[in-house]
Amino acid sequence: MRVALADERPIVLALVLGVSIWCSYILIGGCSMARAQQMAPVDTVLVVSVDVSNSVDDRRYKLQMEGIAEALEDPGVMNEILNGPRGGILFSLVVWSDRPQVALPWIRVANKAQAKALAARVRALPRYGGQFTCMGRMMRFLNDKVLAQIPASTFRTVVDISGDGKGNCNPEESIPSVRDELVGYGTTINGLPILEGDEAETLEAWYRKNVRGGPAGFILPAHGFEDFGRALRQKFIVEISMVPLDKLERKGSGPRSQVKRITQLRRGASPVR
Repeated sequence: MRVALADERPIVLALVLGVSIWCSYILIGGCSMARAQQMAPVDTVLVVSVDVSNSVDDRRYKLQMEGIAEALEDPGVMNEILNGPRGGILFSLVVWSDRPQVALPWIRVANKAQAKALAARVRALPRYGGQFTCMGRMMRFLNDKVLAQIPASTFRTVVDISGDGKGNCNPEESIPSVRDELVGYGTTINGLPILEGDEAETLEAWYRKNVRGGPAGFILPAHGFEDFGRALRQKFIVEISMVPLDKLERKGSGPRSQVKRITQLRRGASPVR
C-alpha cells in the first residue's frame, strides 16, 4: 500500500475535510426537509385567521369559534375534504388583534373523526383578545412564521381572513404590500368581512381592495356575527373544492345544494338552477 508523502498529507486532509463537510451538509439538509414535510401530503393548506380585537366581545368570540367548529363538522365540507386526490387538508387557526398568535398549530384532517376532534379543540380554546386591528402585522406573521413552516406538500395554500373592521394600527409596512408578498409565494388570500357595526357599509369594499389576493382570491361577507358560521361553511366548500364561487352562488343555496352543484361541475354538467 502506498503511504502518502509528507507534502501530500495537507491535500489528503483537505479532501477528507471537504467530503466531511459535504456529507454534513447533505445530512443536515435532509433533516431539515424531513422536518418541513413530516406529515402526509394534502390537497389544501388552510389557515383561518380570526379577528379578536376589542370590538369582539364574549358573544361574538363564541359565535366565531362555534362557526369554525360547525364548518369543520359540516357534511358538505367533509365531502370536499375526502374528494380531493390526496383526501386531506392541513389546518391551522390564528387569532389576531394587537399581535397575532397561533391558537391551533398544524393539524391534518382526512376523516370525520379527525374533523370532529379538531372541532372539539376549537370549542375548547381559551378566550383570546386585544385592542387594535393590526392586519398588516398579522399578515407579516403568517408569511414569516406560519406559512414558512408548512409540514407537508400541498397543491394549494389558502389564507382565510375574517374581521369586523379595517386595519387601524400604525403599520410598519402597508397591508397591500404584505398581501402582495404572500401572493408572490403562491398563497391565495380570501376575505370574510363581518358586516356589523360602524364600518359595515364600507368594509366589504375595503377587504376587496386590501385583503383579497391571488387569481383565485374572493370575498364572501357575513351579514353580522350571527351569519359567520353560514359564510364560513360556504367559504370552506369553495376553498377546498377550488370550484369558483360565481359558479356556486345563487340566492338561498345551502351547503348540500352546493355540494351537488360541485359534483355536476366536476362531471362537466350544467348546474341546475
